[in-house]
Amino acid sequence: MGGTPIFFDEMRGDGESARQPYAEYCAWLETVKVNDLHKKSREAEIFFRRTGITFNVYGEKEADERLIPFDLVPRIIDGKEWRLLVRGIEQRVKAINAFLHDIYHRQEILRAGRIPEHLIAQNEAFLPQMIGVTPPGGVYTHIVGVDLVRTGANEFYVLEDNARTPSGVSYMLENRETMLKMFPELFSRIKVQPISNYPTLLRRSLGKCAPDRCEGRPTVAVLTPGLHNSAYFEHAFIADQMGAELVEGHDLRVVDGRVAMRTTQGYQPVDVLYRRIDDEYIDPLNFNRSSMLGVPGIMDVYRSGGITLANAPGTGIADDKAIYSYMPDIIEFYTGQTAILKNVPTYRCSEADSLKYVLENLHELVVKEVHGSGGYGMLVGPAASKRELSAFRAKLQAKPSNYIAQPTLALSTVPVLTRGGLAPRHVDLRPYVLVSPDKIDITPGGLTRVAMKAGSLVVNSSQGGGTKDTWVLEE
Repeated sequence: MGGTPIFFDEMRGDGESARQPYAEYCAWLETVKVNDLHKKSREAEIFFRRTGITFNVYGEKEADERLIPFDLVPRIIDGKEWRLLVRGIEQRVKAINAFLHDIYHRQEILRAGRIPEHLIAQNEAFLPQMIGVTPPGGVYTHIVGVDLVRTGANEFYVLEDNARTPSGVSYMLENRETMLKMFPELFSRIKVQPISNYPTLLRRSLGKCAPDRCEGRPTVAVLTPGLHNSAYFEHAFIADQMGAELVEGHDLRVVDGRVAMRTTQGYQPVDVLYRRIDDEYIDPLNFNRSSMLGVPGIMDVYRSGGITLANAPGTGIADDKAIYSYMPDIIEFYTGQTAILKNVPTYRCSEADSLKYVLENLHELVVKEVHGSGGYGMLVGPAASKRELSAFRAKLQAKPSNYIAQPTLALSTVPVLTRGGLAPRHVDLRPYVLVSPDKIDITPGGLTRVAMKAGSLVVNSSQGGGTKDTWVLEE
């Protein structure tokens, strides 16, 4: 790889002066001492600890008390830039929902030869139990997290679509709350679009997806695997913010053809269940028989239209990394339009020519497991040792269909506060999308994840990444 890659600096662009979205912030920054910023950073950490904003990393000793590093230099996006992203995200989410309905019904896209049948039929994310099932309101993906990366002033790419149970929204909300406490003067100086109404919008959006059997105001509950889950804080936070009940599988049972939760007044029907457990654990009668996390018989109630599950079972087929490479075709097939937001060029290792290219250029590529998440099972070629490359090459040759590969993108950078002052670090962005039968709401901003290590491209919290507040400016 010849030469040093040039990364787009979101604050400075190509020059010394600040880009327009950052102009006001940089003017303020010149009046602030670095030591004062470090002091504010320590205060923010104390605040996060008091609030209990922690996550778990499975298999690690300190798992129960880990904080996601928070950086207090905001990532700022211009209102016009955001408008373009919104158009592209809406188009993508509509196509994903249309694709899911088609895949579980007539499968027109397979008949048309736009996607190979084996990618669906042999995909572990495809649920035969969903064939012929139409969710209440026709919505499959009620909450979507679309991961975006930036490579230039007007260049955005979709890295992946999170259509199952996208996490991180609690950090988005708490990051903003922290910034409001730390720097109230900034928010009176800079007009930032608010995000605090997300829980209200979530509750309203889920309520609109209630089944026909719902009487009166929909009862919404959040289903968590329990206290020891890595995202338990978020489950409890969302339930609290929405004014919904937080329940575990043992709190629920099927009563008279409805799913009901245990209350002090006996068992009460639940209309919408925002579930934060995977498909295979949701119903031991229909999936994993050993599951203690789900509700026996809940799938039968769901298929009969007695409850809404958000997101719908089987949505994982839409964010599968092998399917991802076909998203431009999927968008065109269901919308008749060219994709507004581009995919990252992707090599399907299941194809002989692509596999040959990937094996020959492994040191330059990022290779991901088709069903992987959280940055696990991934190879970043340019950062890998010869031993790591050799070991991964063997895994790739043994099971090529399990992997896709992508070029190493020149991810944009945003400054973070380090011991020595401000320094550039690579970032991505996860906007959160709420889908109901009549509306798509996209929170202005989302969760900016940042690679805290110099030169690193891995932003996942489980791999040492941190987060930032994301500001979308008023137009």
